[in-house]
Amino acid sequence: MSISLQKGQKIRLSKESGEALDKVVLGLGWDVSAPKKGLLGFFGLSSEIDLDASCLLFDKAGQLVDIVWFDQLSGLNGAVQHTGDNVTGAGEGDDEQIVVKLSQLPPTVTTLVFVVNSYNGQSFDRVQNAYCRLLEADSQQEIARYSLDSHGEHTAMIMTKLYRHVGEWRMHAIGSFDHGKTPHDLLPVVKSYL
Repeated sequence: MSISLQKGQKIRLSKESGEALDKVVLGLGWDVSAPKKGLLGFFGLSSEIDLDASCLLFDKAGQLVDIVWFDQLSGLNGAVQHTGDNVTGAGEGDDEQIVVKLSQLPPTVTTLVFVVNSYNGQSFDRVQNAYCRLLEADSQQEIARYSLDSHGEHTAMIMTKLYRHVGEWRMHAIGSFDHGKTPHDLLPVVKSYL
């Protein structure tokens, strides 16, 4: 049964049996808002939005270990894998996914922060129905879903983080807005959530 997360909420990552999860998928989905009618609707409004999901990996000291994003689809010898860049937001279901093999992450990696950026600098005013969700990879069973109240002039969002706590993985819904075209632009802000 999926948990509908609220901003700031934290959950433990485990199967219904209580056993630790081995492999999870973070999915990101969004739709493009219909352009408003009127003269301005004819100029410069594309029916596509290129949002990019990324994963920033940190060690216990808060040092960046790796970044997995559309420019580097795999990290830490395949322990984190981006499934590919969707440049339009078109289609049903997740628009981008990042697969994380939790058991293959080195013990030095303690936090994974997932962010989304508008690479073309389009504001989230053009985005609707945005969400991130966490799935158990093998069964594709949804563990948790976090609807992103995304409207605004921002071009980026720190969505959620996975972190080790007393030997187990947990998820923390963040949902914080910011500005930046790439995950590198968000590093100073992301570090405040470690």
